[in-house]
Amino acid sequence: MKTVLVTGGAGFIGSNLVRLILAEEPDTRVLTYDLLTYAGNLDNLRDCLEDPRHDFVRGDICDREAVTEVLGSGNISEVIHLAAESHVDRSILGPQGFAETNVLGTVVLLEAAREAGVKRFIQVSTDEVYGSLGSAGSFSEESPLAPSSPYSASKAAADHFVEAFGRTFGMEVLITRCSNNYGPCQFPEKLIPLMIRNAMNDEPLPVYGDGLQVRDWIHVSDHSGALLAVLRGGRPGEVYNIGGGNERTNLEVIRSVLRLLGKPESLICHIDDRPGHDRRYAMDASKIQAELGWQAGVGFEQGLEDTIQWYMDNAGWLDSVATGEYRDFYSAWYSGGRTTG
Repeated sequence: MKTVLVTGGAGFIGSNLVRLILAEEPDTRVLTYDLLTYAGNLDNLRDCLEDPRHDFVRGDICDREAVTEVLGSGNISEVIHLAAESHVDRSILGPQGFAETNVLGTVVLLEAAREAGVKRFIQVSTDEVYGSLGSAGSFSEESPLAPSSPYSASKAAADHFVEAFGRTFGMEVLITRCSNNYGPCQFPEKLIPLMIRNAMNDEPLPVYGDGLQVRDWIHVSDHSGALLAVLRGGRPGEVYNIGGGNERTNLEVIRSVLRLLGKPESLICHIDDRPGHDRRYAMDASKIQAELGWQAGVGFEQGLEDTIQWYMDNAGWLDSVATGEYRDFYSAWYSGGRTTG
């Protein structure tokens, strides 16, 4: 039985991927490695914890000794690396932590994987490494990297290290870059769950600038399916863009959330735009579609409706994670004259 190590597997995307692998591959064992920081939640894996093919280890990807021990413990043949600091706002306030986790942590993992003889290493990256698009066109795998934020810069640097390990040491590495995810269990610092939570509680919905920034949205289940397709069929050394083909402005998304919840648009509150805010992302996913036969299957409207219903049905989960450090962060972020009206 082969074993896949999923770093960050207790997070939003990671937990969905772990669940998919266990469901789709009965001959695969999954080892989840996660530090359980604010966005990692063991409850996300509650239906996997009793599965005899799943093990969980709490640990830091920057801890070389711990990572080496884990990779040497269970005949791990494949690594899917999702563990990362991922929120742009936080990276603006504290870039160093993003460099440490996203860059140094990736290097630590690569070195340990190489020494352990891991056969396949998938780096899960982001469309944000490409920077901002104009009003037309889309990012391809050949688009130059032009990160705008400390977060995207840290992911771009990690991508370069992954590629370098492939060229220098002959490791079988692949990189995926995906557009904006949404769906159940997403931590409410991201746009859609933040807006759902605030709307459910009749609190202001903060919108950066004019709210006309464009993002390509993909349901997390479609992203998980794409990652599994790359793990099994992707060509070593290649980059695969993943996108849902659902371009929306932030305001369009927010208005859809309000409409589905029956809440007034008067809850929308425009605040100062974020520094270095990319105007538009769009992904050309034709490569993964042609080579691996992957297609996004969840329409945005239905996916958003289902996501809202999940948060309504799991209000206790939402309230439990949106406390303490979360509230302190957003209280500081949205105060101090940031509101524009």
